[in-house]
Amino acid sequence: MKMDLGVKRKTQPRLLINASADAVVKHVVGAFLLTIAASISAGDVRDIELRRLFAPTPAEIVSEAEGRIYIYDGLTDRDVQRALDEEFERVENMMFIRTQKTNGEGDVKHDEETGEVEYEDDGC
Repeated sequence: MKMDLGVKRKTQPRLLINASADAVVKHVVGAFLLTIAASISAGDVRDIELRRLFAPTPAEIVSEAEGRIYIYDGLTDRDVQRALDEEFERVENMMFIRTQKTNGEGDVKHDEETGEVEYEDDGC
């Protein structure tokens, strides 16, 4: 008579070890991604969004053609106006939120009392 119990006992601890190893890997990868995300500055995000807005990759063009909408967060009113002027054929795939107001020189406006950035009212 064969005893299969020995095989089952050997595989169960391996599964637990693999499950623990998977959990550790997920935590390490998660921590790494959070570190990267935290190190990205607002200027970096703006650069990425401007590149996507005015020089989209072929893959981004395809995703827009498939109906994907990209939300641009925190660009200036001048950036938005330029997009409307230069990228009008793609505008149905764009949404602009927290659009920063600019003055006549193109500098971002700040509230005189609080010093906080002034945003366009997006109606939401």
